Amino acid sequence: MGITVEFNPDLALRDFSEFEKGNRLIEECIPKDMKAGEIYLFLKKEQRNYWILGEIPLRKTKGNGKLSRSIAGIQILEATHFLKDGAIWTKGKYKVVEIFDKNDKTIKFEGFERAK
Repeated sequence: MGITVEFNPDLALRDFSEFEKGNRLIEECIPKDMKAGEIYLFLKKEQRNYWILGEIPLRKTKGNGKLSRSIAGIQILEATHFLKDGAIWTKGKYKVVEIFDKNDKTIKFEGFERAK
């Protein structure tokens, strides 16, 4: 028996409308009025590890690996694993470094490095 851990190179959250519909908790969604420099909470099911020494992409997910382009550059400040109703969850905090213009098609990240 092994320990299942997922390593995530980005933070993928749901659209805020999923919270408004009652399908997701607010921490599972991208903030409605996200602002650069602000700190937000996140919540992900399963045991996940994030790179916390630098900036990573924030992306929107529809589930099953269906991800948007990077919508912001963020810094994970903390991530904690915990049990809730017998399931492993990961919660934490992130700071928004920069919000990207959705019409700008330039590449923002190359692996773990911010594109120049």
